[in-house]
Amino acid sequence: MKTAISIPENIFLQADETAKVLGLNRSRLYTAAIAEFLEKHREGSIKAKLNEIYAHENSQVDPVFNKAQMMGLAKEDW
Repeated sequence: MKTAISIPENIFLQADETAKVLGLNRSRLYTAAIAEFLEKHREGSIKAKLNEIYAHENSQVDPVFNKAQMMGLAKEDW
């Protein structure tokens, strides 16, 4: 898909130079950069949603499981 964007000249020049160094055309460079940006922000969105969900959950271990774990530790040779 063709699109037109406006970016600051210094960013354009840096991107153009980077594309040359990497042996990419600008379209490939911009595609890779946007894909990386989207992936980064998608992960942040997932983390934010998980934090929101688990903010209301009790994260303490059930006392029954805690006791079982402690009993198992006593039997281990350290």
